[in-house]
Amino acid sequence: MKQYGRETRFVCLFLVSIVYACSGEKSSPQKVAQISSAEVSQSAATGCDASLWNHVYSPRRLQQLASCVSVTGTIDESNVDADGDQHFLLKLDPGQDTLVNKRNDKKKSGDIVLEIVCANPTTMKKPGAVCAGYTNSVAVLPVGAHVRATGTYVLDTHNGWVEIHPVSKLEKM
Repeated sequence: MKQYGRETRFVCLFLVSIVYACSGEKSSPQKVAQISSAEVSQSAATGCDASLWNHVYSPRRLQQLASCVSVTGTIDESNVDADGDQHFLLKLDPGQDTLVNKRNDKKKSGDIVLEIVCANPTTMKKPGAVCAGYTNSVAVLPVGAHVRATGTYVLDTHNGWVEIHPVSKLEKM
């Protein structure tokens, strides 16, 4: 009987270890879904260009959380992705911190990711087709600019963080 008790304890400990290991830092859609609709609706906006989704490379990786939101903050970083998108990290103004998740906190220093699709020439073959013949007219503003970004609020399921992607408007404030 004692042998059975040891095995039971071992199996329980093993299962607890698996659950703990699987709870890692990457955000799941369920965790992101915990952001209340009231929090997202505070940022709800109009003026998003749905046709920009025709130019998003690999759109299936992006889970739409809200079709159109606006956020404000300061551009902390800007770089060109190989897929031709202009990638920004935006330090949100106070009161919007609920729009980022733990993965943004850990991997992006609490910033939200912004992506202007087809803002630059692509250096990859695969995404070239989505930008072929199209150049985005959304302004690329400099690091340090205080801006309002409007676009689709998504969870990047490959990376676990939330983004505004595609950005429909980026305006200096």
